[in-house]
Amino acid sequence: MTQTRRTALSRLWVAALGAPLFAAAPFVSTSALAQTEITVQHALPLNSHYGAGAAALKENFERLTSGRYRVTEQRNDNEREMVESVQIGTLDCTVTSTGPVGNFVSEVRVLDVPFLFRNTAHARGVLDGEIGQGLLARFSSRGLAGVAWMENGFRHLTNSRHEVHVPADVQGLKVRTMENPVHMRAFSTLGALPTPMAFSELVPALQQGTVDGQENPIGVIVANNLNQVQRYLTLTGHVYSPAILICNPAMLARMTPADRAHFMTAAKAAATANRDRVTEDVNNGVAELRRRGMIVTTEVDTAAFQASLAPAFAVYERELDGALLRRIRDWHAQ
Repeated sequence: MTQTRRTALSRLWVAALGAPLFAAAPFVSTSALAQTEITVQHALPLNSHYGAGAAALKENFERLTSGRYRVTEQRNDNEREMVESVQIGTLDCTVTSTGPVGNFVSEVRVLDVPFLFRNTAHARGVLDGEIGQGLLARFSSRGLAGVAWMENGFRHLTNSRHEVHVPADVQGLKVRTMENPVHMRAFSTLGALPTPMAFSELVPALQQGTVDGQENPIGVIVANNLNQVQRYLTLTGHVYSPAILICNPAMLARMTPADRAHFMTAAKAAATANRDRVTEDVNNGVAELRRRGMIVTTEVDTAAFQASLAPAFAVYERELDGALLRRIRDWHAQ
């Protein structure tokens, strides 16, 4: 075949791909021509609150785009690695706790301050309102798109040594934390030995006694069977842990305006499904962990924990956005 002939055929093929679907060659399927894959990773099992959010994103976005997009869900236990991959464009989206996100968008660290939120309604109201949307807007200057706030839930302490009722019970415990200086400062202030590590390293570290305990929401403890390596659960509720859907900005920019609108609609559905699952886990998870043999402490001297953390609170006021912390603490539903 001559070069001229090959060039002519190539132009005809490109023209066919760009033409309306009804004009395409009959032996090429619509899905093969147009379907685009988006990969979403998160750090929990598919049957979890993150999995519920990812499944809702997939179902809604694929439906709204009539199957032109396919969403693939994958597990990756390294949250920081996922955020880095989204930032450089080797991963499309991640659902992650805010634990490692402060290393990329420092303003988000205010959300990790202990005892900042009174309850779930307070936390969701702040994140869904002006404060939360303002924080999402900060992501763009860091090469990330903060798409929607989701939820991890209130974090609680587990350990393999003894029951925890008061701050003195935490002293000397080697506690795995996320790679988050706000969390680490809180536990060191309480006299614990915070040990930051990726979630993928947690179970082996607990099995080998590298750390005595860890802190996570009930849904994470249940979904990952941490009862198999931890004996004691204390419902400290010391930190509300948001989750967030973060995507690569270039990936979103490649969508048509209509498809981006569909993606945002699907993201809202994902947030709702995720939060509904968190609520379900909170309502049922403690009983399930008791059934699995964990000793659960519900009587916690929260005021004593807050008093013990006063030195850390003073540092947070200086090093973080003190005015924003006060706005969050003072927030009330309109």
